[in-house]
Amino acid sequence: MLPLILGLEGPSLSNADRERITGHQPAGYILFTRNIVSAEQTRALTDELRDLSDHHPLIGIDNEGGRVWRTSGLGPTPPDAATFSTKGDFKQSAWFGALVGRHLEMLGVNLNFAPDIDIDHEPEEANALRGRCWGRESQGIIDHAGNFTRWLRKNGVLSCGKHFPAGGRAQVDPHHDLPIVDATLEELLATDLIPYTALEKELDTIMIAHIRYPKIDPEFPSSLSRRIITDLLRNQLGYKGLILTDDLDMGAITKGYGRGKDFELAWLAGNDLPLLCHELTSVDIAAAVHQELPHHIRDDIEQRLEKKLKKLPCPPAFSLAKFEKDLADLSKLTQELTGQNSFTTESPTQSPVEDY
Repeated sequence: MLPLILGLEGPSLSNADRERITGHQPAGYILFTRNIVSAEQTRALTDELRDLSDHHPLIGIDNEGGRVWRTSGLGPTPPDAATFSTKGDFKQSAWFGALVGRHLEMLGVNLNFAPDIDIDHEPEEANALRGRCWGRESQGIIDHAGNFTRWLRKNGVLSCGKHFPAGGRAQVDPHHDLPIVDATLEELLATDLIPYTALEKELDTIMIAHIRYPKIDPEFPSSLSRRIITDLLRNQLGYKGLILTDDLDMGAITKGYGRGKDFELAWLAGNDLPLLCHELTSVDIAAAVHQELPHHIRDDIEQRLEKKLKKLPCPPAFSLAKFEKDLADLSKLTQELTGQNSFTTESPTQSPVEDY
């Protein structure tokens, strides 16, 4: 098994997809809108992924709500996290998590790259996190995102906290391609890391951002930083789940470190599962790099993966009637919060991730 999350070319597996899967046996896969046409087609795709794998693979998707909702073509888009935190109550956040779990479970998806538990320090700024955060203070995030996560997991779908350690503080750096957070570790421990410490046992995975934290690690961005991933998240905070990078195909990473070296640095830093979302032929390079890693690092990753994968539930038999019922319930919940059957925003796209 190759410990990474791999993207797919389209709504059905190409011959190249099948060769990559059978040849390398990735630990998991990520779906984007390019992979989704209908509920029946999506379930057939995820069923084939399981059939081709010699293990129970992770099959993930970004369904946060609002701007980032990959299954928008299948039915109504529910509100974003900011809407739940300002207009909803904790019961509605829990119901949202349950409905998202049922929705994805029926599609054969077992990992949602949510919730975003960044503290929104700049809610009025036109940035990549606009509307995606559950609040501006830690307790509200813990309550709302915690309820969402709890009920997502109760309905057969794993959770992913992001963007560790403090994506909500990121600012554009005019001297660097990557955003920057000019905060000390002590400042983060007192604020941004509180939701992680409160919810870590309910976060099956945590995603590491591509952000520079020069006061913590002056050399590497957080996604490639052993100080941030191993020393802070694993050792100091005691996190025992799986750790993922954000997409390694981000230009600043591939240009700054080179293809191959980026995978090596990611694994050596303590990540279990780098994300390879778009440059799919690079899986051959990743596999070669993985074979050269120190044995103890490979063994640690394998043990964590096996522990998580063996507990993955099998999806229920597909039922279009149940799927449509969940869509109707999502629409009803959206109506309660917004007065509309499907959530819409007039704001322009803030980040490429919204359009994948």
